[in-house]
Amino acid sequence: MSKTFGAKSTTEEVLEGVDLSGKRVLVTGVSAGLGIETARTLAAHGAQVVGAARDLTKAKTATEEVRAQAAHGGGLELVELDLASLASVRAAADALVADGRPFDLVIANAGVMACPKSFTKDGFEMQFGTNHLGHFVFVNRIVSLFKPGSRLVNLSSAGHRYADVDLDDPNFEHTPYSEFIAYGRSKTANILFSVEFDRRHKNAGIRATAVHPGGILTELSRHLPPNGIQERLDQINAERPEGSPPFELKTIPQGTATTVWAGVLAKAEAVGGRYCEDCHVAEVVEGDTLMLGGVRSYALDPEHAKALWAKSEEMVGETF
Repeated sequence: MSKTFGAKSTTEEVLEGVDLSGKRVLVTGVSAGLGIETARTLAAHGAQVVGAARDLTKAKTATEEVRAQAAHGGGLELVELDLASLASVRAAADALVADGRPFDLVIANAGVMACPKSFTKDGFEMQFGTNHLGHFVFVNRIVSLFKPGSRLVNLSSAGHRYADVDLDDPNFEHTPYSEFIAYGRSKTANILFSVEFDRRHKNAGIRATAVHPGGILTELSRHLPPNGIQERLDQINAERPEGSPPFELKTIPQGTATTVWAGVLAKAEAVGGRYCEDCHVAEVVEGDTLMLGGVRSYALDPEHAKALWAKSEEMVGETF
C-alpha cells in the first residue's frame, strides 16, 4: 500500500526507503534554499545531481553539505547558469548536450520573486524573463537528454493566482508595473509551460508537471521590505474563511517534498500536465482568495499553453 503525504511531509519522509542509485537529476538554483535541500536529499539517496547556479563560488560553499551527505554512489557537480542571460542559458545547455549524459529528472527550481521593475540582459521583464523564458530556453535546448520515462518538474507557486500571463504586454511596456502581478504572470507561465511541454513529449514517455512548494522563508523573499513577510501572512489569514486554520509557513524540508514527490514517487499519468501542491494533484478553483489551495483554470488551459509557447519562441528568437 502506498504512503500518503501532505502539507507537513518532508522530503526525507517522501524518499524514505527509495534508492536513486544510477539516476541523474538536474536542479537549477542550488545556491540557496529549496535548491540546496532538493539536491541534498536526492544525492543522499544515491542520485547523481547536476546543480545549476548563477554564482558558482556561492553555490560551491552552499552545497558543501550536499557533497558531504551524498551516499550510495550519489554525488554533485555544478554548472554555471544565469537564467537572466540567454547567452549564459544557451552556453550551459550546449555544454550539457555536448557532454551527452542523459537525465531521469530535471527540476526547474531557480527563480526570483517580487523584485523592483528591472530587465534581464536580453530586455525581458526580470521575473518573466528569469522564471519562465530562461527555463523555457534551457529545458528545450537539453530536451534530447531527457530519457524515456523522465520528468520535468517546474516550480510554480500559489502566486500564480495573482495574475494570468499577458501575451500582449509581457514586459509591462503599457501596463503599470506591480511586483506581485509580475510574479503571478511568471508563475502562471511555469504551469502553462508544463502543460504544453507535457503534451509535446508524453508520447515519447517524457512527462512534465508544475508544483507549488508552499509558503517558505528563503532568499526568494529578499526583495520584500523587513515587515513584508508578516504583512503577507496577515493578508492571507484575513482572507481565509471563518473557522479555517491559520496559514502557516513551511520549513525548507517540507517545501521540497512536493517537488520530489512529483518527480520521483507520483504516477506519471497522475501528474503529467498538472499542478501539484502538498504532495497531491491540486483541484481547479476559482475566486479571489489567494492561499486556500488549488489552481486557476487559466493556468491549465491547453490552448493558452500553446499560445504562450508561441509567444515565448517569438520573444527568444528560437523555435523548438
